[in-house]
Amino acid sequence: MKISQILAENPVTLSFEVFPPKTEDNLAGIEKVSEEIAALKPQFMSVTYGAAGGASEYTAKLASSIQNDFGTTVLAHLTCVSMDKTKLDEMISIYQREGIENIMALRGDIPEGGRTTFDYMYAADLVRAIKEEAPDFCLGGACYPEGHVESDSHSEDIKHLKEKVDAGCDFLTTQMFFDNSTMYNFMYRIREAGIEVPVLAGIMPITNAKQVARSVKLSGATIPQRFRLMVDKFGYDPNKMKQAGVIYAAEQIIDLIANGVTHIHVYSMNKPEIVAGIMDNMSEILK
Repeated sequence: MKISQILAENPVTLSFEVFPPKTEDNLAGIEKVSEEIAALKPQFMSVTYGAAGGASEYTAKLASSIQNDFGTTVLAHLTCVSMDKTKLDEMISIYQREGIENIMALRGDIPEGGRTTFDYMYAADLVRAIKEEAPDFCLGGACYPEGHVESDSHSEDIKHLKEKVDAGCDFLTTQMFFDNSTMYNFMYRIREAGIEVPVLAGIMPITNAKQVARSVKLSGATIPQRFRLMVDKFGYDPNKMKQAGVIYAAEQIIDLIANGVTHIHVYSMNKPEIVAGIMDNMSEILK
């Protein structure tokens, strides 16, 4: 099923992201984790693309297992990094053969040492190329409530986001954020800019103290004082921190849904117990 249809038919959606292994040896373990997450009945699951495209074959294998073996609609990622026309044709053919209807088109992280040779500079270029070659795919794109770390201003970032949507994105998913007021302000600004596609709020449950610095470095997300106090209080104890992180994420999601942001995508980090913990905290709300 296309994700655009899922979003249109369900007033509230909860979806989860998993990432593929780097080597064949770990594929069976990641498939087992993904099966456990799929058993919790999310509306769909996304599978990330290997760094610099190096694990693209495992993205395709894992995405196929989730959809064809575990019965869950899948969103398979593609990135511009290390992507040329030949590789894009190959990945599109694989996804079509496996019955995958949804692609998340991203620029991807530039490798250390600068840009490598690839045919698509920005996500909008990749979106446009996919739409031209295989218009039946439902395409997602990324957006950044606090602005992309490489953008000079929020206005410039939203301008580029509009270009991506105009190129053919059917929905957007945000980078992680920890203060919902940031999301509400972002939604107001993009709607004012004429961006009307559905937006999924990306939530990252922080379940150990070491994740904080890493998450901030990757996303540029602001850490609110309430969150800092939680980490200061419970970060020393893995079990307490895991429970506190799950509750914080669940409370974020509940507040978002109460304020009209009803499509939620959780960066699960391949941890079924985190997914289950969030769903347990929201069991009645998700009915």
